[in-house]
Amino acid sequence: MNNASPPDSPARTSALPPPPATAALTWLSPVYGGLGLVCTALGIIGLFVPGLPTTVFLIVALWAFSRSSDRLTAWLWRHPRFGPPLRMWHQYRVIAPKAKLSAVTVMALSVFVLALTAPSWQEPAFVALIVVPVAVWICTRRSRPPPDVEVG
Repeated sequence: MNNASPPDSPARTSALPPPPATAALTWLSPVYGGLGLVCTALGIIGLFVPGLPTTVFLIVALWAFSRSSDRLTAWLWRHPRFGPPLRMWHQYRVIAPKAKLSAVTVMALSVFVLALTAPSWQEPAFVALIVVPVAVWICTRRSRPPPDVEVG
């Protein structure tokens, strides 16, 4: 009997190397690092605050860290809680249904609250023109890896 993990099992995907570092201008490295830290903090807060997305902030954090810190990129990539959704996005462009629902709900609530509080209809309409295509894009991403991939 073969005890080796399938090529795309969680044990194997966590062993995959993080995305390659992208060269950034030296003076921008601290800016990217700061953005990564802020997005990581927002992602962690999103674990406890209903409606605040986690995965989206962590994807941005991983991108920013890949331009500023190999150590933080590897930490986020291999993190037991945050790593799996990041690896699924990186490998298969998958956004979990719960993350999709959370992101779209927050966008819809934002437009709704703005519509109730804005002095005119132009502001909510402008925000809706931006938010609706983003929500459509999020909803049209895969929710699971391709069927021919064995993940678990």
